[in-house]
Amino acid sequence: MKFHTDNGKLDVTIDQIFVAGWTGRDKSAVEHHIQELAAIGIAPPSRVPLYYQVSNYLLTHKSSIDVLGDGSSGEVEPLLIQANEQIWIGLASDHTDRDLEAHSVAASKQICAKPAAQELWKFNDVKEHLDTLILRCLIKENNEWITYQEGSLSSIRPLNELIDASGFTENSAMLCGTLAAIGGVRSASIYKMQLEDPVLNRTISMEYSVNALQIIN
Repeated sequence: MKFHTDNGKLDVTIDQIFVAGWTGRDKSAVEHHIQELAAIGIAPPSRVPLYYQVSNYLLTHKSSIDVLGDGSSGEVEPLLIQANEQIWIGLASDHTDRDLEAHSVAASKQICAKPAAQELWKFNDVKEHLDTLILRCLIKENNEWITYQEGSLSSIRPLNELIDASGFTENSAMLCGTLAAIGGVRSASIYKMQLEDPVLNRTISMEYSVNALQIIN
C-alpha cells in the first residue's frame, strides 16, 4: 500500500493485520459498548482487550466498499503501521458486519474491507501527546451530516500497551479500537472520518461510501 508522510511517499507491504477490540480505557465505557452491542444480539467478549487477525488484503484506500446486505457499520479508529523500522499512525475504519457479528465477531471482522486514509504521521511525533488526539466520525442521515462518534484517544487504552500485547511487528498493521456510537450502533451509506492533532494543528481525513449488495437466498 502507498501512503503519504512528511518524508514523502511510503510504500508498505502489509503482511498481517490485527484488529484490537474492547480497548476502552474506562471500564464503564467498555461495559457500555458491550451492552450496546448486546442490544443487537452480539455476545460479550471472552476477555478484554482481544486481538483479532484478518487477511492482509482487507486494508484499502478505496473510497467505496461493497458489503453484503444492510447490516454493517463503520468504526473510526487509529491505525498503526510498522514499516521501515518505525511505527506510523493514521486513520482507518473497522467496518464490521453486525448481522454476522451476532454469530462470530471474528468472522464479522474478516468479511468487511477496512478503509484507510492515505496519510500517516510518525508515531514518535505524537507519542508525548497521544491522549489529546481526537477521533471523529460523521454519517449521513436524512441528507444531513451528524456526529456518530467523537472523542480523544484518552478513551482508548495506551497505544504502546496495545503494541506490546498484540504481536505487532514489522510490516504489520493494527486498528486500535473505537469510541461509543452516539445514538447507538447503526448502518450508514456514507462516512466521514478524522484524526485531529490539536497540538501540532493538523488533521488526517477520509470519506467512503458503502454499497450494499443484495442477499440472494
